[in-house]
Amino acid sequence: MNLSLKEAHELAVAVLVKAGTSPANAAAVARALVAAEADGLASHGMSRLPAYAAQVRSGKVDGQAAPTSTHTGTAAVRIDAADGFAFPALELAVEELAALTPITGVSVAAIAASHHFGAAGYHVEALANRGLVALAFSNSPAAIAPAGGRSAIFGTNPIAMGAPMGAGKPPLVIDLSLSVAARGKIMVAAQRGEAIPGDWALDAEGQPTTDAKAALAGTMLPIGGAKGAALAFVVEVLTASLTGSSIGHEAGSFFTAGGVKPRIGQLVLAFAPGPLSGGHFPERMAAMAAAILGQQGTRLPGERRLALREKATLDGVNIPTALLEELRGLA
Repeated sequence: MNLSLKEAHELAVAVLVKAGTSPANAAAVARALVAAEADGLASHGMSRLPAYAAQVRSGKVDGQAAPTSTHTGTAAVRIDAADGFAFPALELAVEELAALTPITGVSVAAIAASHHFGAAGYHVEALANRGLVALAFSNSPAAIAPAGGRSAIFGTNPIAMGAPMGAGKPPLVIDLSLSVAARGKIMVAAQRGEAIPGDWALDAEGQPTTDAKAALAGTMLPIGGAKGAALAFVVEVLTASLTGSSIGHEAGSFFTAGGVKPRIGQLVLAFAPGPLSGGHFPERMAAMAAAILGQQGTRLPGERRLALREKATLDGVNIPTALLEELRGLA
């Protein structure tokens, strides 16, 4: 069924407030989920609401938590998400970095005791829209085994980069997880009773599987084999160790109401491109884009996402009937 973006936002807020989330926190979460839905990222959109609401009700997520920031250096800020949703903490991080970076040239925000931060590109795009180059990293509950291992230690550990393109163009946003597929896509497939490709995941016995539920009980395959597992390790250092948060295998699931709290970490870096590039950043970005687009059959990352966003702004988003009925019941 079709909902306008306004209707989707209001429904998401209602579900979260009913579960015990403060209106301000619910609005921050809804903004991010509806944006993901509009961009065609259903695995990071409205499908997350039932699990989010259940975790608020169980106390696994503190829906009333207010993130706080502490400046730990001239260009560094630590944000305590206080076991609440990640989105209010990340909005605070964006505001802090947007204020600091034009003065310091580069700045960093470390977010601790956090939760699922949705589509990573959402956060770097907010900074790129302010003229900054941004990098974002997050760890997540264990899903990837170290090279040669069978037990998951690392999360799918997404990485995102956002950069302004100038001349009224939308920012360049690159967003990827370090697993072959995002775990959220497997969750959606499990909800719909659909099979998954055989190269996405292993079951609990370490065998390739097309069964989404078996995959959720097993491990995700990293991109690039051992190199992808090593990159997941790098992100774990940047987000768990550097922020003082839970390592992937210590973090509670994003999908279930029971168990320990996730308490994961995020790291966001922002750069003022003008001074660092000697003023050459816009022309260098334009030259790179021209070289890529000059190849037959190539495109810049995000073109499909932006087209879907424009369409959703006009026509709304399609929500599976069963999910919509569930959400209306929760609201």
